[in-house]
Amino acid sequence: MQTRAAVLREMTTSRPYQESQPLIIETFDLAGPERGEATIKVHAAGLCHSDLSTIDGNRPRPTPMVLGHEAAGEVIEVGAGVRDFSVGDHVVCSFVPSCGHCDYCADGRAALCGPGAAANNSGELLSGGRRLSQHGDAVHHHMGVSGFAEYATVACESLVRIDPDIPFDVAAVFGCAVLTGVGAIIQTAKLRLGQSVLVVGLGGVGLSAVLGALAGGASRVIVADLDVDKIAQAKALGAVAGVDPRDANALEEIRDLTGGGVDLAAEFAGVASALEFAFAATGKGGTTVTAGLQHPDARMSLNSLALVAQEKTLMGSYLGGHVPRLDIPEYMALYQAGRLPVDKLITHRLALEDINDGFERLAAGKAVRQIIEFS
Repeated sequence: MQTRAAVLREMTTSRPYQESQPLIIETFDLAGPERGEATIKVHAAGLCHSDLSTIDGNRPRPTPMVLGHEAAGEVIEVGAGVRDFSVGDHVVCSFVPSCGHCDYCADGRAALCGPGAAANNSGELLSGGRRLSQHGDAVHHHMGVSGFAEYATVACESLVRIDPDIPFDVAAVFGCAVLTGVGAIIQTAKLRLGQSVLVVGLGGVGLSAVLGALAGGASRVIVADLDVDKIAQAKALGAVAGVDPRDANALEEIRDLTGGGVDLAAEFAGVASALEFAFAATGKGGTTVTAGLQHPDARMSLNSLALVAQEKTLMGSYLGGHVPRLDIPEYMALYQAGRLPVDKLITHRLALEDINDGFERLAAGKAVRQIIEFS
């Protein structure tokens, strides 16, 4: 079959993106599912900073590549040996396919799956090879998904079946923003009832973390961002205070609010200075967690004395430390119960043809979660 999709042929930092047009809408050949795979009709896909990091070369990937890793859709065909999915199932894609057999998967750490990482880095499916092509030449998959397309063939390890009552646009956000943001707070840092939380960086993942902290029983949530509008949005969601980390008194303000520093600080901006700020704002015995993906060459400055003498903890979190098939349905149940209102994170809806406008908006910090809707 054929599918229209947004392809990245060359990484670029040239902006504005609506002029440089890094993503091109073209028609590709899409092979049907092989053993252990499924083909889905994509109904909604979210624009994420991880996609942007591939566009600007901050997270290099092989090209040409059809981008998009946060998507929801409907199964239209399954390959041989598939028992967990049927035609008509509604599904969310997970951007780290987990084999279920390696040491990390066996230990419940699906985000660290060795075969999954190898497949993602090579632009292939976990099941092996590529199903996208054009004029006989193979085209790479993004994170095993390539969701900026009308249709996608994926390994079933990249899919999670969901309740069909959940709208596709909302469901898509659970595949990355919610897993990463909520998971960093709840699963990785293991928020305890009554703890104070600081969230640094208020994109879709950071604001998801705000919702997760509130749902998880934080006594107060403080936020930090360079954008006053995003701070206002976080306050509308339930944050009690917001600071600009560039202000000279920002750390002192946080310490005054919390009696010396927060119990848990989470960083999602993906820059070293933001992580340093989060660590400095963490109180004695507290935890700093980061899910921000920085450039591979980036380095941070760490106060090692504070790490030891104040018994602080510094943690990394990828995919929120989750097993997606277990945790996505649980988070969706919280959404249905009104306790995790992630629909409030969606600020823009757009057509596939407007994707470069959307990424310029994202790069400029003028959007939280933008959703491509396919008719």
